[in-house]
Amino acid sequence: MNVAGLPTSPEACQWLYADDHLLALNKPSGVLSVPGKGEDKQDCAWHWARKTYPDALVVHRLDMATSGVLLFARTLECQRALGQAFSERQVHKRYVALVSPALPTRIGEWHDIDLPIGFDWAQRPLRKIDLETGKPSHTRYCALPQLPCSHASRVALEPLTGRTHQLRVHLAAIGHPILGDTLYAPPAVQAMAPRLQLHAESLQLLHPVTGLPLTLHCEADF
Repeated sequence: MNVAGLPTSPEACQWLYADDHLLALNKPSGVLSVPGKGEDKQDCAWHWARKTYPDALVVHRLDMATSGVLLFARTLECQRALGQAFSERQVHKRYVALVSPALPTRIGEWHDIDLPIGFDWAQRPLRKIDLETGKPSHTRYCALPQLPCSHASRVALEPLTGRTHQLRVHLAAIGHPILGDTLYAPPAVQAMAPRLQLHAESLQLLHPVTGLPLTLHCEADF
């Protein structure tokens, strides 16, 4: 672990699932899903996975600051099948986050954020709500049992589309940014947590080979 408490080696991997066709691990916050541009951005969860499973192939990604369930294929056939399942929205994704101020909605009651997202050209690589040229973006959210404080809420999130930074942008747009979000939250909310409080809690899908339902789940550590 480094001084910030972030994992820095493959030995820190928490494996959630493995068979002959696919793999899943709990990606820590602060770790890239795939290599970035530049030699200083080559260490990533995919390379970590390949240390144990050299045939691991990329299927989808999580933001560097987001933790949670990250899926890999082990064959090209499975990679294509899983990629198609994601693109056709056949994979059910559930996230959990901490937001501030506290949500005024009732616990267990689902609501929708249906706001188009586009590039924020003045602040690249940020995104923003763009009612004219943004891409359709849809998120469902639900308040979970209240935290023992009055200034924040735990929330379940289901992105029905997959835009970059979608959950972060949508929650900020409705006035409830995510704690620790250095891109979209005001300084006071950024300072409420040492990392982005956003976690990919579960993926539900049909196994690309067996056709059986498969749930990959990992509880958040916040």
